[in-house]
Amino acid sequence: MKRPSLFGLAACAAIALSACGQEPAGEPVVRTEIGSGVAESDTKPAPAVDPSPSPTPTVASACRSATFEGATFTHCLADPAKHRIVTALGPAGGAPYRSFAKLAAARNADAPAVAFAMNGGMYDGEGKPIGYYVENGDRLEELNRAEGPGNFHMKPNGVFYGTGGTWRIRTADDFYANVSQRPQFGTQSGPMLVIGGKLHPKIAEDGPSKAIRNGVGIDSAGRAHFVISQGPISFGVLARYFRDELKTPNALFLDGNVSALWDPARGRMDSGARFGPMLVIEEKETR
Repeated sequence: MKRPSLFGLAACAAIALSACGQEPAGEPVVRTEIGSGVAESDTKPAPAVDPSPSPTPTVASACRSATFEGATFTHCLADPAKHRIVTALGPAGGAPYRSFAKLAAARNADAPAVAFAMNGGMYDGEGKPIGYYVENGDRLEELNRAEGPGNFHMKPNGVFYGTGGTWRIRTADDFYANVSQRPQFGTQSGPMLVIGGKLHPKIAEDGPSKAIRNGVGIDSAGRAHFVISQGPISFGVLARYFRDELKTPNALFLDGNVSALWDPARGRMDSGARFGPMLVIEEKETR
């Protein structure tokens, strides 16, 4: 698929921060801008929830509800002592899954239990990642340091990656300069929300543009905090939640308006919007 200016979306202005995964023709995509608060089109106020999954009673939910500055979030905690993180895009040699339902149907019966999963990074019109992407140690897409429009190119963007129980978030330039060994998993998205304990310099305090958004941050103990808003919020509120409430020195925006969560323990599987890369947090086997 041809991707003019990487996405082929003229609506993504140079300072736009929003979900920049291009959807097929006929499916509108929301684009918003920091500072201006312009919202072009709103597809749906919140992800639909697939009613088919049943709660998993043997696995306690890793997610909880939280409030911050009047906004409500679902906060899911991945602990290296209890969980492993893998990326998932699609079957080997096949098209991307584009949904949790298809991912769930493709998982082997003897696969580890899923603690939760979230959509995990920017993608093109086919659902393929547009930045660095590693799955099971195989690099499917190289690091993207190009200039361009949209939130992915709001520098600095960043990479969430890890091997075993060691998980990190670095800016793309930091990753390029300091990471030489390929991790087991990795996904590039943008922009960074928190960088070294400071908010991204171009994120407004609380711009009028609102959307359902999700992100991930790593705390000083090495735990990964995955957050998805339960209603439309600004980038500023999301970034401050990571910095001030979760105390994560580094946090990365994953996406907006297509943001989705799968929490099997509570029978939640968001559906409606199609996305690309997924981050799957699996339960470690206990003996």
